[in-house]
Amino acid sequence: MSVGPRTNDDGSITIRPRLTIPAEEIALRVTTSGGPGGQHANRSLTRVVASFHVSLSNALSLQEKARVESTWGPVVRSSAGRHRSQRQNRFAALEQLGEKLAVALAPETPRRATKPTKGATIRRVDEKKARGRLKEQRRRPVDD
Repeated sequence: MSVGPRTNDDGSITIRPRLTIPAEEIALRVTTSGGPGGQHANRSLTRVVASFHVSLSNALSLQEKARVESTWGPVVRSSAGRHRSQRQNRFAALEQLGEKLAVALAPETPRRATKPTKGATIRRVDEKKARGRLKEQRRRPVDD
């Protein structure tokens, strides 16, 4: 069994076994990469930006949409421009988008209430007493 999201050959993203975001719901846009590289970097459309509109998705349930929107907002975007080829950047952008969606859709582990250790409780009380003694020393002496 594979761990994490997987980008398929057709451009869809499999988040988990029964959840796949179809390629039709992912908008891909290509731009110039920018940065150093001279004429090649300035003219070649190799950087890819993948966008996923959460509210327009038919693949996600209402609860899943709410989780993704609370984590990433109404539109989830990822971009890749580190590779020289548009194909590699498209794959990298889709991988990043899948990872973002997987993070947002991962179930939260419930918090387990814990009790402080006896040593921690003693140290806390000792620190409070020491702080109180310090403040007591700052007071004016009482005249009898």
